[in-house]
This record gives sequence, structure tokens and C-alpha cells, in this order.
Amino acid sequence: MTSAASALTLPGLRGQALGMASAERFLVADDHPMVRDALGTALRQSFAGATVATASTLDQALSALEREPETDAVLLDLDMPGMDGLTGLALIRSSHPAVPVIVVSAAREAAVVRRAYEFGASAYIDKSASLEEIARIVGAVLRGEIFAPPEAGPIDSFAQRAAQLTPQQWRVLALMVQGDQNKQIAHKLGVGEATVKAHVTVILRKLGVRSRTQAVIEARGLAIPAAEPVRP
Repeated sequence: MTSAASALTLPGLRGQALGMASAERFLVADDHPMVRDALGTALRQSFAGATVATASTLDQALSALEREPETDAVLLDLDMPGMDGLTGLALIRSSHPAVPVIVVSAAREAAVVRRAYEFGASAYIDKSASLEEIARIVGAVLRGEIFAPPEAGPIDSFAQRAAQLTPQQWRVLALMVQGDQNKQIAHKLGVGEATVKAHVTVILRKLGVRSRTQAVIEARGLAIPAAEPVRP
């Protein structure tokens, strides 16, 4: 993959605002410091007065959005800790549906890109993209423009069914995929075991499956292929 530091270099855009009415608030969520720094610099150069919060895990990203629910856009890596592939994207979209999520990922498979859109991504950017391309796409998302997957494909019925899950049900499902039993899930989420059992029952009904195992198998399909390492 092209080095993020070199790919995100376009002096001509330094200090140039993209015509937004007020200072934007961004969240850059990526576990590689080099990528976070490069994306943050790109956003500050392209959007005058922009503030950029950062996160290196899914939990940190969710906490940042709780602190700043009026965030204008999230730039999200699919492969950082806690994401479990597209599960993290779905949880963010479920928890904060009004905040646009722009996926910035090294995963280039068309199926992954399609599913990211199906789970609510506003745009999908390859990590090797230039600053000019990133600024163009982020600006377009902030103006409300809609992007479509690069290739047409069948609608993912699991994505449609899973869209009915609440944020807490997504958390339960993610822990189920990790192999946790109800007692462990209850402890991690700080709720009673009976509450977890009720969530599991609703999850199975909403997903249209008959067993916990079947739900886990389907949810594991949200994993993404291993990304190439970021090279300095």
C-alpha cells in the first residue's frame, strides 16, 4: 500500500477552505498514529478552523461521539481494535445515525466496499488516496452528496435484517461472536443475565435465525480480509 504519509501530501490545498459555513468537527478513528496524524493534518489544511478528535479503538471512538454528538463526520478505519470488521461500523451507525461515517480503509475488495455502504457508510476511501481526493470526498459528504458502491451487487439480506438491531443488541451480538456466554456478556455490559437472555431472544428473532450458533455464523460474515500493514 502507498505510504499514508506520502499519499496525503498536497501543498496546493494548504489553508484552503472548502466553502463550509462554520468550523467543522471531525473524528479520525484509526489505530496507526501515522495515519491519524496525516488525516488530521489533511482535514485542518482543507477545512478552515476545523477541530479534529482522534481515537485508536472502537470504544474510544464511541466515547468521543458521546462527548461530541454533533460531530460533522467520522473518518473510520475498519481494522482497528474492537471493530470486528463491519460490526463496529454498524454499531457506530446505530448509536449515532445522524453522524456521517466515511470509511478510510486498506481493504479494496468490492464485496467489502458494498457491505460498508449497506451498513451505512456515507463514502469509502482507499488509504492510498491523495489528499485532494480525500478532501473532495469529505467535502461532498458534508454537503449531503450520496456515494454509491463502485459495482452493483445483490442486496445483502443480512444487512437489511441487522439494521433492525439497537446499539445494545449490536454490543451483545459482537460479544456473542467473540465466544462470550450470557454470564460473561452480562458482566461486560453491566446488566443482568436475564436482560442479556432477552436481548439474545430479540436478536435471533430480528435476524430471522433459530439458534445462537446460526446468528454467530452469519455475523462472522461481517469480518473483512486482513489488510496490508502500513509501511513507514
